[in-house]
Amino acid sequence: MKVMEIIYLDHAATTPVREEVREVMQPYFSEIFGNASSIHVVGQRAKKALENAREIIANCIGADSGEIYFTSGGTESNNLAIKGIIQANKTKGSHLITTQIEHQSVLNCCKFMEKEGFEVTYLPVDHFGIVSSAALEEAIRPDTILVSVMLANNETGTIQPISEIAAITKKRGVVLHVDGVQAVGKIPVNVEELGVDLFTISGHKIYGPKGIGALYIRKGTRIFPILNGGHQEQQMRAGTENIPAIVGFAKAIELSQTELPDTSKYLTRLRDRLEQGIKEKIPSAHINGHPVQRLPNILNVSFDFVDGEALLLTLDMYGIAVSTGSACAAGATKPSHVLLAMGLKSTLAQGSIRFSLGRGNTESEIDFVLDTLAEILPKFQMTSYPEIKRELGIKKI
Repeated sequence: MKVMEIIYLDHAATTPVREEVREVMQPYFSEIFGNASSIHVVGQRAKKALENAREIIANCIGADSGEIYFTSGGTESNNLAIKGIIQANKTKGSHLITTQIEHQSVLNCCKFMEKEGFEVTYLPVDHFGIVSSAALEEAIRPDTILVSVMLANNETGTIQPISEIAAITKKRGVVLHVDGVQAVGKIPVNVEELGVDLFTISGHKIYGPKGIGALYIRKGTRIFPILNGGHQEQQMRAGTENIPAIVGFAKAIELSQTELPDTSKYLTRLRDRLEQGIKEKIPSAHINGHPVQRLPNILNVSFDFVDGEALLLTLDMYGIAVSTGSACAAGATKPSHVLLAMGLKSTLAQGSIRFSLGRGNTESEIDFVLDTLAEILPKFQMTSYPEIKRELGIKKI
């Protein structure tokens, strides 16, 4: 039986590991296998690879190598940033600020801290998904110790005014953490220019391996570790470093920065082709997110009277892989918290699809997706799930 060719449009969830990345990782599984904490020659070869990777990643985001701490990925980095800052500064205050559209690893971490007695302000966003800098400044109190705002949203691609926010937090003496997982490799990122204190990055969103990430921590930032154990990562993150993954991570981010201008231009062209085609073939579709301040590779679309999950499964049958939002929220029956925060009605948010493009996608694939949508969407229009029937006052569809 012939295997169906898959058109993969879910790169915001994860990306395939590039061949160049696999190649540089391979020796560290069996040849240069040492523990970087060991002082003998085998361990020091691994240590050299570790520090070289740290230098590469630091250079790619405008940091010093001593400000890069390796973790298991974006979720751990976000937890280290939030919990670590709180533990180190809890005598100064008990108030945190974030937004309603953050990744679950930030929102659930904040909810956990609420159970620990801390107060969290969840700032709203406008209909484009952008938080107001003025509203953020107004929310800062004398007991505010941390602000956490993502650079680019994982569902809509909308980019936040981080430099403006950083100027406010610096003036008010509040630590700023930014989740930059979706932004790195898609837009230029320089932590010094942004003015952030902590910045989260992840390997598997940029054609690197899963299970590896890093947290940038500006020198002088007071933070406590959340894992207890050995002295690794300047005693900030205990546990033997995953050298193969770290080496692959460094290669992936290095390639992403070298190719960024061309990749960004190419992905923008594909995204615009998809968006324009949807507008022409499905005039009732709603494009979610900011029309300009957005990543080049993400397009979030809502379709009237369509159950997004059912549409996703049907597209999958046609060999098209997409998502209804964050992969970390997959399986949830509720509409996207991001789209609801942007003011979409529940029924419209329920009918949303996220297309996230990658370097391997082609114009012919985009055209196939457009033709497929035009063919199958009429079958989904006026679906019969209860929320739509109640909203329209229809007893039978």
